[in-house]
Amino acid sequence: MKYIFLAAFWILLATVACQRTSSEKIITVTGEMEADEMGLTLPHEHVLVDFIGADSVEPPRYNRDAAFGIILPHIQELKKYGVKTFVECTPKFLGRDVLLLKKLSTETGIRFLTNTGFYGAQNNKFIPAQVQTMAAEEIARFWIAEFEQGIDGTGIRPGFIKIAVERRALSDFHARLAKAAALAHKATGLTIMSHTGPAVGAFQQLAILKAEGVAPDAFIWTHAHNETDFSKQVEAARAGAWVALDAFWGKAGQAENLVGMVVNLKQNNCLHRVLLSHDAGWYDPEKPDGAGYQPHTLLFGQLLPALKKAGISDADLHQILVSNPARAFAVKKRLLEN
Repeated sequence: MKYIFLAAFWILLATVACQRTSSEKIITVTGEMEADEMGLTLPHEHVLVDFIGADSVEPPRYNRDAAFGIILPHIQELKKYGVKTFVECTPKFLGRDVLLLKKLSTETGIRFLTNTGFYGAQNNKFIPAQVQTMAAEEIARFWIAEFEQGIDGTGIRPGFIKIAVERRALSDFHARLAKAAALAHKATGLTIMSHTGPAVGAFQQLAILKAEGVAPDAFIWTHAHNETDFSKQVEAARAGAWVALDAFWGKAGQAENLVGMVVNLKQNNCLHRVLLSHDAGWYDPEKPDGAGYQPHTLLFGQLLPALKKAGISDADLHQILVSNPARAFAVKKRLLEN
């Protein structure tokens, strides 16, 4: 416990001591802030996800106040570890609730980012059928409108674009999702986070972005830990993409696997492109008592000590958990030079 406390204290101290050097903006559910104010950040988490499908998810099937009461203690727990910013990755038609996020942020003082975008994994279950026939330009217009006008009349704006593709070569529709994300990025400057998995889809998406003139550092390859060839993670990082290792639930073998990937990325001078998170939470309206909610703290109690034992320094952890998210989610157009 002493070791865990000291590690957490160091991260908090480094966050407070970090000098402000940037005027780039982050968009949260409570408004804009400077990118260098993000502090210690969890860049891929969820508080609520409804798996019923796009045809039944709206209006919400839960009581927001009841859900808030169950989720709140999990978010308050993060303050012990110095967490300042929480990136909530649930898209529209999968349970995105920006008013719930705003309420959690106001109560705890932790900043929340929400997103615009569509989740195409699981055979497009979470995207309405009519969207699946749209051109990329039509899809992009919807996301751009949420950025410009706010989400569902709340005035809350997305801080990034979230899409998802299957764990294989891109289908025609998923290629259109990637193109739509590129078009929306060019209009808004929002970073593109793509639930992807193995490298084949990640590199196909990067090629689509390149064809649209969007630079690789506008792209977060989410769930890159599902790629077993560590050289692909290095290749993506060297190309300029963000490599997100973001599913840690404390299961057997997970820590060893993630440690191996992080150490390999460090050995190849790529830590400046790494993001690390849990992909935890998951309040499910089918379980209104909150059963099965996964904590957002195992990173601090289990993974960070394992990383330090493997030679990942405090400075490395500060870069991964503080500096990198501030750069990754800064709202700016990242375009290829002509």
